[in-house]
Amino acid sequence: MPKNLVIVESPAKAKTIEKFLGKDYTVKSSIGHIRDMPKKNMGVDIENNFAPNYEITTDKKKVVAELRKALKTCDKIYLATDEDREGEAIAWHLSQALNLPKNTPRIVFHEITKSAINKAIASPRTLDYRLVDAQQARRVIDRLVGFEISPVLWRKISGARSAGRVQSPVVRLVVEREREIAQHIAKISFKVKAELVDKNGALLEVKLNKDFADKEAVTDFAKALLDSELRVSTVENKPSKRAPKAPFITSTLQQEASHKLGFSVKQTMTLAQNLYREGAITYMRTDSFTLSETAIEACAKVIKKKYGSQYHQLRRYKTKDSSAQEAHEAIRPTDLDKAQIFGIDAQAAKLYTLIYKRTIASQMCDARLQKTQIKVDISNRDEVFIANGEVLVFPGFLSVYDYLSADDKLLSDLHKNDRLTLVNFVAKEHFSHAKPRYTEASLVKKVEEIGIGRPSTFATMVSTVQDRNYVVKETREGFERDYQLIEIKDGQIINSQSKENTGAEKNKLFPTNVAYLLNDFLMKYFSNIVDYEFTAKLESDFDTIATKNTPWQGVVRDFYQPFHAQIEAAADISREETHGVRELGIDPKTQKPVSTRFGRYGAFVQIGDRDDEDKPIFASLRNGQNIETITLDQALELFNMPCIVGEDKEFGVIKANYGRFGPYLQYGKKYVALKEDTPEEVSLEKALTLIAAKEKFDSERIIKTFKNSKIQVLNGRFGPYIWNGKKKGKGQKNITIKKVFGDKSPADLSLEECKKAIAAKPKLKTKTKTKTKTKTKKKP
Repeated sequence: MPKNLVIVESPAKAKTIEKFLGKDYTVKSSIGHIRDMPKKNMGVDIENNFAPNYEITTDKKKVVAELRKALKTCDKIYLATDEDREGEAIAWHLSQALNLPKNTPRIVFHEITKSAINKAIASPRTLDYRLVDAQQARRVIDRLVGFEISPVLWRKISGARSAGRVQSPVVRLVVEREREIAQHIAKISFKVKAELVDKNGALLEVKLNKDFADKEAVTDFAKALLDSELRVSTVENKPSKRAPKAPFITSTLQQEASHKLGFSVKQTMTLAQNLYREGAITYMRTDSFTLSETAIEACAKVIKKKYGSQYHQLRRYKTKDSSAQEAHEAIRPTDLDKAQIFGIDAQAAKLYTLIYKRTIASQMCDARLQKTQIKVDISNRDEVFIANGEVLVFPGFLSVYDYLSADDKLLSDLHKNDRLTLVNFVAKEHFSHAKPRYTEASLVKKVEEIGIGRPSTFATMVSTVQDRNYVVKETREGFERDYQLIEIKDGQIINSQSKENTGAEKNKLFPTNVAYLLNDFLMKYFSNIVDYEFTAKLESDFDTIATKNTPWQGVVRDFYQPFHAQIEAAADISREETHGVRELGIDPKTQKPVSTRFGRYGAFVQIGDRDDEDKPIFASLRNGQNIETITLDQALELFNMPCIVGEDKEFGVIKANYGRFGPYLQYGKKYVALKEDTPEEVSLEKALTLIAAKEKFDSERIIKTFKNSKIQVLNGRFGPYIWNGKKKGKGQKNITIKKVFGDKSPADLSLEECKKAIAAKPKLKTKTKTKTKTKTKKKP
């Protein structure tokens, strides 16, 4: 019988560690958190110094029972949950749920290797209550925010689900960036490129050292260039270096995996967690660039053996962030002799290779380059042509981890006063760009820069705002734009116009329409919740609790008192104040105002007012359309639906339209979803194919219908049933035939039998919504 019990978080980790420890140890898993505040109520006693009320979650009662049983047969227990604050909190919850003594050994390790596990067992510590308190403060504040602000949002903003303390500033970032893009006015300039040749015919690609503001200025320059003499004024050669980047921390791994492998933030962390549990890499939630001395020595050995000692350079990295947890290591392979690992998921293998290369490169010497710049004077102008070249002299770390964007660019062997001849000249109209939309990776980088998250929360923050439908990740097509070209060909200045595609986006983050309402509401009435500095300060307060033993209740109180006052003030806010109307203009047909609004089922356009004699008409916005940027013309197009696709002898007139759930076809009283085509583009041939498929499906589904009755006998997932012909929420009844009629054939049922079965089934009681006033809590 094993004498020692070790409790970890994940079953996969438990299996790996049990192999290392041998027969005297049994390793069990808590499968994450075992206790939390109850779902039905806040679970925080505000008047009792914010004391949280924890309970064992329903899905973990069996796990806790098994752990208690295992305790009875063991002499000693080790708490071996993850080494971050959340892991420390899980260890504390385990000690509370299992009634463990305060001196229960707590072990931590940065990697799941035999040596690391044995070292941890040999030098245990006790629970660090500072880390537990820091996590508890975070959890209590997040609970207070969620439970108090969510009911306000449900009443005031259609479509808003909740507003998290950390997620709200993330929504603000995405909304503000989108508004910056919408407000950006492109500035036009002309950028000049040219090709010159020397007396030997060697080509030199150059750019002009300034841009021109308009076409006239470019034309004047081109005219002068035709009569000018071009001579080399300077040739400058200078050495350059490129240093390797530090080994990965959580945020840089997420960013680089996105850039190089195309992984989402969530995917990266899932793969990294699996690699950690398999013992392949060190702990993946860290903000420390530190490498252990053992790892540094292992890197040196690999580099010297494979590349030679001239490629090695000892480096010790330190983070600039004062809140970083230096006790952790950077993310690195546990065995640096393994450049690749096999027998695992292909995506995980790619991520491992990326981590391996970055770690090895971090201990290699700089890459050495030779940079060359040639300047060419224009005899009758002040502008200068410039050519830049770069040659890799010694690869250094680039032998392993290459993130140079271009290959070597060799320039012609030229000298001062060498004469050059113009062979090609192009001035292209250029439009300035707004700041780019965020990707998941760049959003993580921004969040880290302004200090509103920690390694354990980055992935959750980015995924939560998408799960709550405040932010969507989409790929959108661009649009064609005209641009002007001015060229010199055969001694003549030629003006032309061409087209380019612009505005295309791939896997970028866009705010949904409800995100604008939510952000503006919070900015107006709960400004501290979305304030970057306030959120960063609170994160810093959590760090202080974790490092300086500051009482956590004080931090919670300082936050809650002004926050609760805002909650009470928000009770008097009218719904009209939160659902702003944007006037777009006048409909030329009806001479009525056109506006965009947000309602129960999302964003829509309205023609007319409620006070008009004729009722206003409405149209929902389509996917990708925005209440803040939609134009009058785009809004009026929405009312051109439905469009007629064509007519068929069997199915009659076929129409296409947009609905709440996307585009669809309508024929008679039947509907078919359009998944690949838009209503404007779908052909009659494609429409008939979709309709034929639906008719086939319906014919196989329908067993029997009755003349002059909506009642039908249908095939369903769980067998044949009777449907009373009414929709869900409007008296729908479904009767399973086997339960009522036994083995009788569904096709043999009469209308009377069906009616009796329907009448015999009691009506489902519908839940009625009751308005409840939120109780005003006394301020502590």
